[in-house]
Order: sequence, then structure tokens, then C-alpha cells
Amino acid sequence: MKTAFVTGSSRGIGRGIADLLRENGWIVVYSGARRERPGDLPQDCDYFPCDISSASQRQAAIQYMAERYHRLDLLVNNAGVAPLVRRDLLDMTEESFDRVLGINLKGTLFLSQAAAREMLREKAAGIEGWQPRIVNIGSMSAYTSSPSRGEYCVSKAGVGMVTKLFADRLAPEGIFVFEVRPGIIDTDMTKVVHEKYENLIEGGLLPIKRFGKPEDVAKMVLACASGLLDYSAGQVLNADGGFSLQRL
Repeated sequence: MKTAFVTGSSRGIGRGIADLLRENGWIVVYSGARRERPGDLPQDCDYFPCDISSASQRQAAIQYMAERYHRLDLLVNNAGVAPLVRRDLLDMTEESFDRVLGINLKGTLFLSQAAAREMLREKAAGIEGWQPRIVNIGSMSAYTSSPSRGEYCVSKAGVGMVTKLFADRLAPEGIFVFEVRPGIIDTDMTKVVHEKYENLIEGGLLPIKRFGKPEDVAKMVLACASGLLDYSAGQVLNADGGFSLQRL
């Protein structure tokens, strides 16, 4: 049975990804920064807490997968945070920048590094059915300016390069790396600007005139995990309602 570790999967997009993988036969380890297991997770699922900004917790998570399941077939780097306070770019603080990039970018990069090392160890050990993959959850903010949350945009632009770097390094080893970039998804993170986005969507911002749902992102992750896209490396899938189209 193939196993997946999904960061930030106690709610929102990560929860949708983890749930869909389970429905399709994966053993999924749910994860979040909270030490206590969230009460609304499926009773029969595994939960391992991991604050991905912590080096020791990242290593503990990969070690847990190796010791408990003896394999890691899929890492989904979903955990991410927005600024605690939206501030104009000229008022952005170093503390906010360090927090957001420490989780969204540094955490993603070094968890991928730890996972890749474990995946290569498993390759050398001859794990049956070995076809591991890494999927990063980026954002349309990787290429879209939002001066009131510049640290988030910078972090997601960085995730785009992390995807390219690991795809380049790992494809010759048979480990394929992908990125899914959500657009305007109906989650807790977008609640504070829900009305703004609703008005933009109604005004024609998206050709698919609705908020995205976590399951829209999850389906793209499942496609990456399925092996159907393995003649590509570093491929970016936009789960954005058509936002990335250039339209007149």
C-alpha cells in the first residue's frame, strides 16, 4: 500500500487533498502544526504533528514515515500561512517576512530535501512498487502582485523555484516533482477577503465564475500522484478557475 504525508492537512486545501487520497486507496498521514490531534479528523486516520519551520520536527516526520510504514511514496507540501496582518509593502515588517518565508519557503524546501533523501534510501533498498513523487502547493500569488501581502507572494514565487530545482535534481532518479497553484479557493485563509473576491469573480475576473473548492486542488494532486503525468518534470498545474489565461 502506498503512503502519503500531507502537511497542513488538518483543514482547508490540505484536508481536501488528504481525504481524496484516502478515498483512492492511499495510506495518508495527516499533519499540522498543532500537537494535539484535531477532533474532526477521521477516527481511523493517522496524524503526526509537524511544524515545518522546525528542522527537528521535519526530520521527525520523515523518520516516522520510515519507521512506521517503511516507505514514503508521496510528499505533499501544502502547509503555508498568510501574514497575520495585511500591510502595505512599505510597512511590511521583517518579523512577518521571516515567519511567512520560514514556513512557506524554507520549510517546504528542507522538508523536500529530507523526503528526497529518504526516497533515495528506499530506492537503494529496493522497495516494491517504488515510484515516489513530491507535489508542492504553490499559489497564483507566485506571479501575481499583491502589495498588501508581499511576503506571501515572495514565498510562493520561491516555491516555484523549489519545484524546478527538485524536479531537475530528482527526475534522473525516478522521483517526479510537480506543483499545483491554487487560485481563489474558499477556505479559512480567504474568509477575511471573501466579499472582495466574490465581487471580483462576479465582475469577470475568472472565466469559471465561482470560488474554487479544496477538492478542485485535490483532484490535481491526485493526478500528479497517479503516475499519469510522469513524462514531465516540474510541471505546474493551475487550479485557478482560468485566472492564468491572458484574456482581452
